Amino acid sequence: MQALIAGIAAVVSHAKIVCPTEKLSLCRDPEDNMILECCNTARARILITGDKDLFEASDLPFDIRIMKPQAFVEF
Repeated sequence: MQALIAGIAAVVSHAKIVCPTEKLSLCRDPEDNMILECCNTARARILITGDKDLFEASDLPFDIRIMKPQAFVEF
């Protein structure tokens, strides 16, 4: 449990709050567009998710690698 908490703390300590200003409509699930908007604003290079709709988003106007958690761990 301590290792888990330490891991979460390490991630949170490097977290960045963003306020997207550009609306995107790229995902089959409209609610997932908010995630892509945040990634775009943060200039994220990797999005780790298990959401199938995000994997199917196409023609993204920015460069990002969308990965499943297990693939990221193995990366």
